[in-house]
Amino acid sequence: MNLWFRVIKVLWFAMLRKPLGPLEESVITLRVWPNDLDVNGHMNNGRYLTLMDLGRLDLMFRNGLGGLMVRGRWAPIVGTAMIRFRRSLNPLDRFTLRTRLLAWDDKWFFLEQRFDRNGDSVALGWIKGLFRNRDGKIPPPEILRRLGYTTASPEMPEAVRAWFQSESKMSWAGRPESE
Repeated sequence: MNLWFRVIKVLWFAMLRKPLGPLEESVITLRVWPNDLDVNGHMNNGRYLTLMDLGRLDLMFRNGLGGLMVRGRWAPIVGTAMIRFRRSLNPLDRFTLRTRLLAWDDKWFFLEQRFDRNGDSVALGWIKGLFRNRDGKIPPPEILRRLGYTTASPEMPEAVRAWFQSESKMSWAGRPESE
C-alpha cells in the first residue's frame, strides 16, 4: 500500500510527459521517505528493487507498451534482478532513477536501472524480464514490432552478457533442472 501514491504519480506524469522510443531513457525523480528506511537509517536495500518497478512503469507507459499491456492483459514478469550499491541514500535525499532497455533476445528483455544523486551514481541494477498473457510468453521482437520498432537488438553489453550466462547456470537445490 505504501507505494500506491508513487504509482499514481508516476502514471499521471507518464501521461503528461513526452513519449519515449523503445531505446530512450526514462528519468523519474524521487525522494527517500521515512517508510523507505531500514534500521541503519538509510534506504532499505529491498526498497531499491521496489522503486525500480516505478522506473519500468514510466518507461513502459511512455513508450506505448503500457497501453498494449492493458488491452492485451499482458503481465510484466521479472525473471532476475541484480543490483550493486555504491553509496547510501539517506532520509529526504532527492534522487533520479534512470531506466533504459539495453537489449533483448527471443524471450527476455534486459534493462539497466541507475539511481543517481547529485550527478553521482549510488546504485546500478539490471533486470531480465518478459511479458506473459493467457497464451504464454510473448517474444520481445513481437512486442517491439507492435510498437512499430523492427530494428534488431543492440549488442548486449559484455558485463550484462556475463551476468546473464552466470545466472542462467543457477539451479534450484534438490530440484531437477527442468522445473
